[in-house]
Amino acid sequence: MSTEAKISKTLDVKGMYCPGPVMETAKAIKQINVGEVLEVLATDPAAKPDIEAWARRTGHQILDIQQQGGVTRILVKRAK
Repeated sequence: MSTEAKISKTLDVKGMYCPGPVMETAKAIKQINVGEVLEVLATDPAAKPDIEAWARRTGHQILDIQQQGGVTRILVKRAK
């Protein structure tokens, strides 16, 4: 997995709790073009499984997930 994806938009949902991060991710993905990458920064432990499930349901692609300290960084590529 390449962590060198070109990020088109960063969504900072740190301090927000379920279902906030996934709702904001769904809104933000519509603001970038197909094939572009959204970077999501979240502190909610539920954000990772929530966003993974949302991506599977909506057909978007998770490129990378990293945990650094209490922050989860998720790269989502817009598929359609």
